[in-house]
Amino acid sequence: GLVFVAAGALTAADVPDQIKIENQGYKSDKKGHVLLLHKKHAIDYKVACNQCHHDYKDGKNVWKEGDPVQKCGACHDPEKKQGDVDKLQNAFHKNCKDCHKELKDKEAPYKKCNDCHQKK
Repeated sequence: GLVFVAAGALTAADVPDQIKIENQGYKSDKKGHVLLLHKKHAIDYKVACNQCHHDYKDGKNVWKEGDPVQKCGACHDPEKKQGDVDKLQNAFHKNCKDCHKELKDKEAPYKKCNDCHQKK
């Protein structure tokens, strides 16, 4: 799950248009924030909610639509990997970049940092 604070089911009307993913908690903040076009991903691109939102139990994502959404930093530490849980930046990069890379589409950037990160 990215940086959402929500409880209850998100309907199409409830899906935020965009989410600002901040670089909070890192020792050094080298890049600017990422502006995730949340509604476009959820509605237009039909990305399933559990592609990003997750709650792993026994290696399986048991999060389902309507479950509370936590900030990613609640489980992903910004500075270090903890067991099988990636540090925050790696979790974002794996989730976002890997999905975009699979699409091999110019509309889904994944090669250049500034294609996603805003200028500081």
